[in-house]
Amino acid sequence: MENFDYYNPTRLINGKGKEKEIGTILSEDGISAVLILYGKNHIQKSGLLDETIKLLEENNIRYTLFGGVSSNPVLSHAQAAVIHAKKNKVNAILAIGGGSVVDEGKAIAVATKMDCEVWDLYTKTKAVGALPLYVILTLSATASEMNSGTVLTNEQTKEKFSFSSVHAFPKVSIVAPELTYSVPSNYFIYSAVDALSHVLEVYLTAETLPNIQKRFIENIILTVMETTERISADPKDYDARAEFSLAATWALNSLSTLGVKKYSFPNHMIEHSLSALYNVPHGAGLAVVIPAWMKWGEKKYRENLERLANNIFQLSTSLEAIVALENWFKKIGAPTRLADLLIDKNDIEKIADNAYLTSRRWRMTEIYSQKVITDILQLA
Repeated sequence: MENFDYYNPTRLINGKGKEKEIGTILSEDGISAVLILYGKNHIQKSGLLDETIKLLEENNIRYTLFGGVSSNPVLSHAQAAVIHAKKNKVNAILAIGGGSVVDEGKAIAVATKMDCEVWDLYTKTKAVGALPLYVILTLSATASEMNSGTVLTNEQTKEKFSFSSVHAFPKVSIVAPELTYSVPSNYFIYSAVDALSHVLEVYLTAETLPNIQKRFIENIILTVMETTERISADPKDYDARAEFSLAATWALNSLSTLGVKKYSFPNHMIEHSLSALYNVPHGAGLAVVIPAWMKWGEKKYRENLERLANNIFQLSTSLEAIVALENWFKKIGAPTRLADLLIDKNDIEKIADNAYLTSRRWRMTEIYSQKVITDILQLA
């Protein structure tokens, strides 16, 4: 096992009706004015926005609204939100939504506090502070509610970049599984693929994986798969929602990588280009990339794929594992080919060129050249 230094300052509150505590939590923390950040119109339709506003008013907390976060959050919207936050002199950000809203909330919290350009945080400027970020989660997938990372797309340059900082951790995240009942079925499926991918990439690419982490990751994979099928059959299965939410959080709050040696996220590296160029949902793009990457890396990662076959699918070979996972994606209704995303195969070179920029930023070019990325995309 490798040495590690683990730190996670986020207070995670999970359970039925816990979203009703937000007013008290903000008041106890001395917050007097918040920017409420949210997506399109989901929380208005569900009544969550009105309920939250009432709770803030009861605690004498001033608020300003800023909606419209897209499923792939974009730079221009974050820039406008920072201007709005400064104008209204807020001292906290309240993100209500899924990982996209939380990711953008992190960028807004840091840029507002530092009075800097948002895109600089993703390209050259180190974060040195942030407004406190509070979260009410409505879609579990990215674990952004309990990690320090954020991803944003620059619409002008078609670049989807990330940054991570200790200052970007949410202060408090509320996960109330009932709030996910009304998530559209296709986006729930995409969230399942995303959650699974976070641990699957570690499981398959790690040079060394301690036994405790093998079992921990296998538990997360099996839980995500089992609860996804249960929720697909009954969207109001509370216990399945609760277990799914916890599995999704654990998948990328760094617990699964403690003591792990040399792992990488090549599928995310490639998929970011699909999101940046075509605005496809992140999980949908991953469902297409992962089987193709596994086919490309079958020989390189054979031992790890065989472990996946044995311990997850009760099969024997690496090839059987690839087929089984791809079939599971199909079973739950996820796309598995570029054509399913309406992306023409003639675009593969353009996608590879874009993905190679991320490969360079993530220092992965020793393995993932433009040719290799092209070869993987051809398998999709």
